[in-house]
Amino acid sequence: MTMLIPDAEHDDLDLGERPLIVCDIDEVVLEFVTPFEAYLDHNGHELRPTSFRLHGNIFSRADGSETPGETVSAMLEAFFQAQDEWQTPVTEAADSLARLSAQADIVFLTAMPPRHREQRRTLLSRHGFDYPMIATESPKGPAVQTLHGARAQPVVFIDDIFVNLQSVRKHVPETLLVNLMANETFRTLAPHPGEGVEIARDWPHAEALITAHFDKAAG
Repeated sequence: MTMLIPDAEHDDLDLGERPLIVCDIDEVVLEFVTPFEAYLDHNGHELRPTSFRLHGNIFSRADGSETPGETVSAMLEAFFQAQDEWQTPVTEAADSLARLSAQADIVFLTAMPPRHREQRRTLLSRHGFDYPMIATESPKGPAVQTLHGARAQPVVFIDDIFVNLQSVRKHVPETLLVNLMANETFRTLAPHPGEGVEIARDWPHAEALITAHFDKAAG
C-alpha cells in the first residue's frame, strides 16, 4: 500500500475489504501517565496534575521547584527511549482488540516521534499487539483519510486527545470517534472531546460501541 502520510515511518500495510479501526497507543493501549510518573520519581521529580498537561505540572522532589519546560521535554525524550522498560498494556486492551480483529483491520497510529518506532514496535509485539503501526507527528485527520480513502467499509478512530479526535472528524466525518483514556486522574482533567465523540469508560465499553457500530453498518 502506498503511504502519503508526511514524515511517517510505518510497518507494511495490507488493508482488506473489512472495517478499519485506527487506534492511538499512549493512554489507549499502553499506559503512559502512570509509568511516566514512576519514571519521574525514579529521576527525582514528581507530577502534580492540576491541569491536562505535563509542562507546568512537574516539580523537583529536592526543593519543590517547578521543573523547567526544556527539562520536561528532555525527560519525555529519555522516557520514550526507554519506553520498553516502563510502559505496560492498558487493562483488557489486548483481549478487546483480538476479538475486534476477527471482523476488522486494525492499525496503530501514534504521534510519538518516528525515531522511537523500533522500540515501540518491539514493546507492542512483546505484549501481543501485532498490528501494523504508523508513527508520525503529522495531524491524524489527514492520516486517517489517507488510510481509509474512498472505501465503503466502516471506520473507527480511538484516541485520548481532543485535537486528534476533532481532526479526524473534520477529514473523515463518517468515522466513529471513540475517546478513551486509561489514567483516571487525567481523564477527569481532560476537556470534553467535542461533538460527535463517544466517551468510553474502558476497553469493554469501547468494544461494545465499536461492535454496535459495525452491526448497524451491516444492516
